[in-house]
Amino acid sequence: MSQGTTPVPSTEGGVESVSDAELDQMQSILDYVYDYRNADGHDPSKVFHRKVNKRALPHYYEVIKEPMAMSAIKAKINSKEYRSWTEFVRDWALVSHNAQVFNRADAGAYKDAVVVREIVEAELKKLVDLKVISEEVSTFPFLGDIPPQDEFPIEEEDDDEDEDDEEDDEMDVDDSDEDGGKRKRKRGRPSKRDRDLDRDNDPETRKKRGRPPKVLTPNEARIQAVLKGIRKPKGAGGLKISTFERLPDKAAMPEYYAEIQNPMAFDVLKRKLKRKKYQSFDQFMKDVDLMFDNAIHYNLDESQIYKDAVELKAEAHRLADEERTKPDTEYVMDEGRIPLPTGILYNGEHFKVGDWVHVTNANDLTKPIPCQIYRTWQDPQGGQWINVCWYYRPEQTVHRFDKHFLENEVVKTGQYRDHRVDEIMGRCFIMFTTRYYKGRPRRLPADIDIYVCEARYNEEKFKFNKIKTWASCLPDEVRDRDYEMDLFDVPRKMRKLPSPIAYLLKDSDKETDDMPKPEWGAENAPPKIGAVHRLPRDPRDSPPPEPTPSPPPQPIVAPPQARQPSHMSPSIPAPNMQAYSPMQAQMTPMQTAPAPTRPMQPLARSSHTPAPAQQYMQQHSASPAPMPSLHRAGSNQFAPATPQQMTGLPLPRTAGQGFQSQAPAIPPAPSALQSRTSYRDPAPVEVWTLPDAANASIPPELRNMYQTDDQGRMLFFSTPPVQLADEPNDPNKNLGHSLAYMAEKSRRTQEIVARRRAYMEKKAELAASRKRQRDIEDEMRNADHATQMARALDLYNAHMTRNINLELYAMYGKEGYKEGLEALLDRVEETQKLEIQRKAQMEKNAAERAAEEVSLKSNGVLFDKVEDGSSY
Repeated sequence: MSQGTTPVPSTEGGVESVSDAELDQMQSILDYVYDYRNADGHDPSKVFHRKVNKRALPHYYEVIKEPMAMSAIKAKINSKEYRSWTEFVRDWALVSHNAQVFNRADAGAYKDAVVVREIVEAELKKLVDLKVISEEVSTFPFLGDIPPQDEFPIEEEDDDEDEDDEEDDEMDVDDSDEDGGKRKRKRGRPSKRDRDLDRDNDPETRKKRGRPPKVLTPNEARIQAVLKGIRKPKGAGGLKISTFERLPDKAAMPEYYAEIQNPMAFDVLKRKLKRKKYQSFDQFMKDVDLMFDNAIHYNLDESQIYKDAVELKAEAHRLADEERTKPDTEYVMDEGRIPLPTGILYNGEHFKVGDWVHVTNANDLTKPIPCQIYRTWQDPQGGQWINVCWYYRPEQTVHRFDKHFLENEVVKTGQYRDHRVDEIMGRCFIMFTTRYYKGRPRRLPADIDIYVCEARYNEEKFKFNKIKTWASCLPDEVRDRDYEMDLFDVPRKMRKLPSPIAYLLKDSDKETDDMPKPEWGAENAPPKIGAVHRLPRDPRDSPPPEPTPSPPPQPIVAPPQARQPSHMSPSIPAPNMQAYSPMQAQMTPMQTAPAPTRPMQPLARSSHTPAPAQQYMQQHSASPAPMPSLHRAGSNQFAPATPQQMTGLPLPRTAGQGFQSQAPAIPPAPSALQSRTSYRDPAPVEVWTLPDAANASIPPELRNMYQTDDQGRMLFFSTPPVQLADEPNDPNKNLGHSLAYMAEKSRRTQEIVARRRAYMEKKAELAASRKRQRDIEDEMRNADHATQMARALDLYNAHMTRNINLELYAMYGKEGYKEGLEALLDRVEETQKLEIQRKAQMEKNAAERAAEEVSLKSNGVLFDKVEDGSSY
């Protein structure tokens, strides 16, 4: 195509399409983005090569309605689906726009999307300068605004979800350079020895272990040696194995999968090794041959891939021959660990990888550590060990004081610890939050503790990261297994509770303080107790749940008008102040005061009329300022109040700001109320005072109208005066509950009695119904005992057959299942034959002995005992 000419779009069947030359230009832009690297060697397009895995991140497809990836663009170019440059430019705009919508601005994918967009725009600008496309076509279309940071909050990447990459890093190690010189590492990660030394030197990091230790069987060690060996050969473009790292994209190369029936790649080999799929070294070598034979079959003889496949296959067999000649004793781990791949038998139970167990917590024996088994092995002295991943309880973590946790919640940690098998206290079970509310695992004993988990806990940053996929939290050997469940009739309610250690927060804690640290105790145990803080909440953290609203206040029944005693002034209305609610009271430090020098006296006679006091209270109640809270008087300040002393102002029970409680309640004086029949004791009498500043603001003439302590503070009582039957001259003898209150109390008592009677009747009816059902079931079982026995035997055989099949699948995998089954049947058949031969031989020997005895008797040779005890 000559410069300065604009290609004319071609038409196929009346539909406009771009020309082959334009498709080549689109392909060149795509190849340029594939090959682009930053100055530090980073590939910004790597995350956009394929679409997001829907199973791994289903939330992505709830946010992004039109996903796009470079593999889709490549497929459209190969199939000539593009009808114009506008479609091509829009697909690139989708790639960057989707990443910016879904990710936060500080995420790597967001930054890479900006770089990819700039690269494509620069390449399109070149075509505009060459007059290949117009500037209007090269402009990225507007696909919508980028939402604010918190509109689509995405959790941080899980710390432990990249364990596969970590183990792959260990495989990317050059044991030696080409000249046989010093060992070097391609990656920047420190060696295991250096990490162990750092962990031993630092008491904080010494308690943290990144992942479970390697405990490889001799066959697994041989397989790993071959995998490392075939990574070493290099060519002009780098490592020769890089071509075989992953399988081709199905959308980009569908013809490959049409011709190759059993695809295989290097990452599949590594994954199968990690998940213990190889039962023998020869089984692994078959997959290696399959990988290279596929490349030899698909590629031309003169291609570089063909030559590399031939060379690497020969190298793999050379390494395999070397490994076969080495004895198993050469593959013993550095610590002398001997793997126990089938598990450990302890206390009559079989513990294997993937089992959930409780292990002893040296810091608190009442709170064993919930964990999952990752490794089982035996030390040189014969001791059996397990390596487990710890799960922390909420009180063992560091979090904000207002964080809430689910009932029975635990969090996954990065702690992989070794424990002796005798430290196992029993079994438990941990379920992911998406299944916990639906039911419980089938055939699980009723007394086993079941926990729920929804987050990982980062002990270095003290952060909680929501778990995206539960399989990533499990050992490789059991990631593809599932368990059956007994579903609840009604899903259980998942409610969150406040932090159990929120009480550790101090009033002096501030948002600017340093992050607190947990309190560690024993060497091989979780923290004795975590910590809480008031630091700002992370933007990714969800806010605490809304508090449960308090119930509405009960209606207040006005007390009856009491006769004023002769020594009291006319009735003065109560001040318009807020009532005390025990659920709303805020505890404050106790105020201590010297003991009173005079006992409390009844209210003195006052000559004030009620009008000035009422006018004073009305004026102050109209003020917008809140009423100061009352403080309970210390129990060491006052003696128990007498009926004469409790004739002060009764406290109105209205909803509002609560008085502040400071000390235990004063025990009530004996009264007639205590002698009444009741299902609970009456509430104790409590005495309350205003703070000194609030008390001083009340005029002295008004304070003198009420009872005060020796410091002149007004006293408020939590209960009204009581009437004593043995004091006929008591001025308060007519004081008591109103008729409305007594009627309501009688109605409530009758309602409680009726409910209790109905409950007992229903309980008896239910017990009788259950008894009848048990009788019917017993009768049916006794009537058809033979049928039940036959059915039980059938169920037992079916159960044993299914369990044996599951064990064979676990031991030999899907590929070697049939071979394992045949081997098992052969052993059973051989055992049966030996047993039949043994029984036949025993019968033959018995027959020979019987024939010999008959022959002896017929010949007159008998063995009789003589008198001296000898025989002949």
